[in-house]
Amino acid sequence: MAATHEVTNQVPDPFGHDVGEDPTLLAALHRAGAGWAEGELHDLGRLAGSEQAWDWGRLANEHPPVLRTHDRYGHRIDEVEFHPYWHALMETAVGHGLHAAPWQDGRPGAHTARAAKFYVWGQVEAGHTCPVSMTYAAVPALRTTPELATWLEPLLASTEYDFGLREPHTKRGLIAGMSMTEKQGGSDVRANTTAAVPDPDGSYRLTGHKWFTSAPMSDVFLTLAQAPGGLSCFLLPRVLPDGSRNRILIQRLKDKLGNKSNASSEIEYDGATGWLVGEEGRGVRTIIEMVNMTRLDCTIGAASGMRYGAFRALQHTTHRRAFGAALVDQPLMRNVLADLVVESEAATAVAMRLAETTDQALGGDENAALVRRLGLAVAKYWVCKRGPMHAAEALECLGGNGYAEESGMPRLYREAPLVSIWEGSGNVAALDALRAMARQPAVVEALLGEIQLAAGVDRRLDAYLGGLQKQLGDPSEIEYRTRRLVEQLALALQGSLLIRYGDPAVADAFCASRLGGDHGGAFGTLPTGVDTAAILARVQV
Repeated sequence: MAATHEVTNQVPDPFGHDVGEDPTLLAALHRAGAGWAEGELHDLGRLAGSEQAWDWGRLANEHPPVLRTHDRYGHRIDEVEFHPYWHALMETAVGHGLHAAPWQDGRPGAHTARAAKFYVWGQVEAGHTCPVSMTYAAVPALRTTPELATWLEPLLASTEYDFGLREPHTKRGLIAGMSMTEKQGGSDVRANTTAAVPDPDGSYRLTGHKWFTSAPMSDVFLTLAQAPGGLSCFLLPRVLPDGSRNRILIQRLKDKLGNKSNASSEIEYDGATGWLVGEEGRGVRTIIEMVNMTRLDCTIGAASGMRYGAFRALQHTTHRRAFGAALVDQPLMRNVLADLVVESEAATAVAMRLAETTDQALGGDENAALVRRLGLAVAKYWVCKRGPMHAAEALECLGGNGYAEESGMPRLYREAPLVSIWEGSGNVAALDALRAMARQPAVVEALLGEIQLAAGVDRRLDAYLGGLQKQLGDPSEIEYRTRRLVEQLALALQGSLLIRYGDPAVADAFCASRLGGDHGGAFGTLPTGVDTAAILARVQV
């Protein structure tokens, strides 16, 4: 019997490459003195580019977590069941130190090395990076209370993934979660109504409802509640020291747009036992560094998604033919692809620079700490805003094939908006930048100083910076104008970093389009004269 059709002009599977072979990423790693991590980064990158890892991510999303509130006898258990490949993803992430490991690592650039690995492994599956990120971010908050940090930090930094509901002291490694927002307040955490009542033994009893608690299977949580002295931060383990289950009741799992592999939940504290972290009444100040760390990961995550989108778009168009030529060789498609790569590299450059400032600030560099304070808010706002648009354009490069679930591109597209919402949506991040500028003017000088390190090299950056400084000096209707101001700061910072450290063709295209204004409203509107061949060579397919 004759075949009814022959399959031709379909692209090969996107497997078998090293995700760590990323020139912008590797250069940033070495600038931060973390070149010692390159071998491990490539090992992780080869795994990330494998068909095995693809299947882990695909099946963890096709079989999302399931809540079991009770066992078959009617006992309350509050367990979340995951597909085995979720655990494979977590084991890999923890085993490579993507969680709290750098806090116990004295090597230079430890946080930058961790950021690079987070960026590479996040391209496999973004959902599981949520508990990984929260575990990383919990340590600075816990260090405000040394007795808690001494106990927990080695377990949070352990490279052994030890899943299961057991007393923390008995486990080989721990995962931390965060539970702040409530349904009546959202980002306005000071409106929280969860009450914390002190007990004679120094612990507190918490009663209230949390509207979003991601990764409710974590071993310990940092949470906010109203204590007698005001809004305070508390540590709550799921299992108490006597082995009994804490009264943290999972009410339901959220049915989300994306991020399907990761369990996000509503929980009830029914007299749950917790311990104070920091001082009473200073809960926001205690937990803010945890928020800053997760904002860094939001930026890294957005950059990671853009890199993956650019790779998939270029890989598809390299092997797909239409109208008599490979798609990648057609001028308009080259414009689109180059634009996607430029955006991706700008995101990677700023994310990795902010990871480097984390290492520097922890080493006592006060200027780096100032750059990081404003830079994090600015980059979190802008880079995360660009992610969904980038994902949509990358998907479109695959045409109808990209719109089909089996391509994996719809998962990237659904995931992209999350990092712009998590840890403060657009307005919250922009207003945080404005608040930092008002309360600590030195952060403006520090960030402008960082940008000015590229002054005199490209007239477009110089002109853009001049206009930005005028905007910064105009206080009229400043809150109304905040988004535009923060966007301009982000673009100037990205332009400066690309001029100083990036590929000349990428820097030129960025400055011409983003700073010089020679760009339309969609991707694929770069000006003529851009070296698309050099730009596309930055992504190996």
